[in-house]
Amino acid sequence: MREQILSVIEKNSRIDTNELAIRLGTTEAAIVEEMAAMEKEGVICGYHTMINWEKTSEEKVTALIEVRVTPQRGQGFDNIAERIYKYPEVKSVYLISGGYDLLVTLEGKTLKEVSSFVSDKLSTLETVLSTATHFILKKYKDHGTIMTNKSEDERMMITP
Repeated sequence: MREQILSVIEKNSRIDTNELAIRLGTTEAAIVEEMAAMEKEGVICGYHTMINWEKTSEEKVTALIEVRVTPQRGQGFDNIAERIYKYPEVKSVYLISGGYDLLVTLEGKTLKEVSSFVSDKLSTLETVLSTATHFILKKYKDHGTIMTNKSEDERMMITP
């Protein structure tokens, strides 16, 4: 039942527990109990609302920062990742494979604000060797949700 609950709430965290119980053929009490257990165990880490900021008046800039670091003896990448994720501008930090070690997602109000964070705070950390900044210009799909309206094909059909 756990995986079924997770599958449903991953797509819609606002689903009513009674509706979820009906879908899964169990009681609402069983759903509430299982979700509380998963929250306590850290399986469910939070509930988030996905917002398409392009459709609001709020100005936001999001950037993906690739970071190469020197891992610390006995601790690997954990300490530097923790130092980075404690900044409020940082939305996510991932340990990745490839030419870089960490992928950091940042949000700010302007390109300059994000660039300043990278040059003044992130790049100056003692174990950071290099960074590469990629600004997100448009989101097409995020967390499984399509963020743009698919445009209709406006070409006219030509028949012989």
